Amino acid sequence: MRVTTTALPAQEQLRLPRPFWALWAGTLVNRLGTMVMPFTGVYLTQARGFSVAVAGLAMTLFGVGSLISQIVAGLLTDRIGRRATLSGSMVATAVVMLALGYSTGLAPILVGMFVLGLLIDAYRPASSALVADLVAPDLRPKAFGLIFWAINLGYAVAMVAGGWLAHLGFSWLFWADAATCAVFAVLVWRAVPETRPAHDGTTTGGFGTVLRDRTMVAFTLITFGQALVYLQTVTMLPVAMTDVAGLGTREFGMAMALNGILIVAFQPLVSGWLGRYDLSRVMALGLAVMAAGFAATAYATTAVHLALTVTLWTTGEIIAAGIGGTIVAALAPAHLRGRYSGLFGFAWAVASVVAPLAGSWLLTVGMAALWFTVGAVGLLTAAGMLALGPAVRHRTAGG
Repeated sequence: MRVTTTALPAQEQLRLPRPFWALWAGTLVNRLGTMVMPFTGVYLTQARGFSVAVAGLAMTLFGVGSLISQIVAGLLTDRIGRRATLSGSMVATAVVMLALGYSTGLAPILVGMFVLGLLIDAYRPASSALVADLVAPDLRPKAFGLIFWAINLGYAVAMVAGGWLAHLGFSWLFWADAATCAVFAVLVWRAVPETRPAHDGTTTGGFGTVLRDRTMVAFTLITFGQALVYLQTVTMLPVAMTDVAGLGTREFGMAMALNGILIVAFQPLVSGWLGRYDLSRVMALGLAVMAAGFAATAYATTAVHLALTVTLWTTGEIIAAGIGGTIVAALAPAHLRGRYSGLFGFAWAVASVVAPLAGSWLLTVGMAALWFTVGAVGLLTAAGMLALGPAVRHRTAGG
C-alpha cells in the first residue's frame, strides 16, 4: 500500500494522519530505550576492563560508521522503501546491541561498534522521508517538531532509567535498547504504509543530483554550522563548566536539566504556530538566539549563570526545532527525499567528529575563545540562513 499527502482528502490534510502518530509513537519508544550509547565509555572501561584509549578507539569507529550510515540509509530509503529501511535497520540494530552486550574480546567489540554506528541512526532518513510523504506541507513544521519533542522526552527518561539499570548490570541496558528498537520496527511495519513513489521510468537522479542542488548544498553547510554549535552541549560544555569554571557535577546536572524541562513544556505548544511564518527567518532567529546563549556561557561562573545561558540557547533550540526537516522536505523531489535527508543527517554526523576536536583546542586557549567562537559561528550560520531565504521561499512556493 502506498500513501501520499496528495491522495488524502482535503479534510484529512488539516490534521496529522494516523500513520504519522504511529511513527511518532515508535520514535518515542525507541528513544526511551536509548541507554547504551550514553554509558558506552563506562561499560567498556568498568565492565570489560579496557583502557580509556581503547574506549576512545571504539567510539571513533562508531563515529566512522555513523558518517557512512546517513548516505547509505538515504540511498536505501529511495531504492527499497522508507518502511523497509526503517524497520530493517531497527531489527539489525537490536541484533548488534545484544551481540555487543555479550562480547568480551577486543576485536568483536571494535567491529560491533563500527557496525552499530552504521545502523543505529540509519532510520533517520527514512523517518524524515515518511514525515514529508505523509504530512501536508503546512503541517510539516508541527510534525517535525513533535518528532524532535519525542526524541528529547525519550532521551531524558532513558538517561535516568539507564543510570538505574546500570547498577543492576550493564546487560540490562543492551536488552532494553534492543527491545525498544524491535518495538519500533514492528510498529512501523504494521502501522505505517510504504510511501516511496513508484518507479515509472521517468524519475531519475541520485546523490549527484542532490550535490548539484546548490540550495540544498548551501543549506547542508548551514546545518553543519548549526550542529557545530549545538553539539558543544554534549562535548565541551560539561568539561568547561566542571573542570574550568569549577561547578560540581550535581550543579551542572541541575542546570542542564532545564534544557529538557523547557523543551518538554513548551516546544509542542509553539512548533505549529512558528510554522505559519517564513521558514528561513524563523530558523535564522532560532540560530541567532542559540548563538547568543552560547556566547554568554563565557561569563558563566555559577550554576545560576549557567542556568540562564541554558535557558537562552534552549529557547533558540525550540524556535529552530523541526524547521530543518521541513526545509529539506520542501527542497527534495519526492523520489529523492531519502537522499536529501541522508545529506542533511551527514552534516550532523561530520559535525559530531569535528565539534569535540575544535572545541577542545579552543578550550585550551580559554573559555572566552571557545564560547565567543561558538557564538560567532552561530551568528554566521543565522546570517547564511537569511541569505538563503529567497531561494528557500522560491522552492517552497514552487512546491
